[in-house]
Amino acid sequence: MISNWGPAGVRAIRNTSAPMTYALIGLCCLIFVLGPASGFVPSYGTGDALLAAQRAYFHRWGVVPADLFASPAREALTPVTALFVHGSWIHLLGNMLFLYVFGAMTEERLGRVEFTLFYLTCGYLALLGYTLANADSTQSLVGASGAISAVLGAFLYLFPRARVTSLLPFLFFLPLRFPAWVVLPFWAALQWLAAGQAAQGPGVAYLAHLVGFTLGFGYAWVRFGRTTRVKAAPATVPEGENQP
Repeated sequence: MISNWGPAGVRAIRNTSAPMTYALIGLCCLIFVLGPASGFVPSYGTGDALLAAQRAYFHRWGVVPADLFASPAREALTPVTALFVHGSWIHLLGNMLFLYVFGAMTEERLGRVEFTLFYLTCGYLALLGYTLANADSTQSLVGASGAISAVLGAFLYLFPRARVTSLLPFLFFLPLRFPAWVVLPFWAALQWLAAGQAAQGPGVAYLAHLVGFTLGFGYAWVRFGRTTRVKAAPATVPEGENQP
């Protein structure tokens, strides 16, 4: 949950309608469950056969820089398909958590069509930036991290005073509010953990995260300008602070 703080320190909860954000989350989850990385489809086999199926799957739908530059016409769509493929449960859940938290308000601000085009374009360019820097790599790259990094960049520009309410398992799911500068390193740690869990699978491109974040922030800056950041107005609270 995200809240903004107005000048008087009163919290205003944003209730958003974000069908495209939820559709992207649902599509990523469905594709993962039906793929070999989930372990839910018996036809992919077990043991070495499952690992081979995973490698082939990631190579087919992910971005392989060497293949992209060797056959650009045939591989041109892989930076799009790679956005919907994830290497492990941790990889998927980490990405979808941040898309859920930050995507809704960003979509509300941009609008459904613009948000979708923004998400896909920035994600594509983020993965393309990685391939340009690693043109000889034969390791497959999958995941929505580049696109979600763009959402984070746009969110931080549009909602600079926002606070995120998080539920932390190691603190017995106690709801705590954190500023974005705390949440973002946590997201980076999840990506690092996901990389360790997918040693036999695709690569995780931290350069793509940086490119995506920069593109997202830059797009919001150009699109909305410095005078149109969203700030919460003070709200009237009869009896203390309203509860979400």
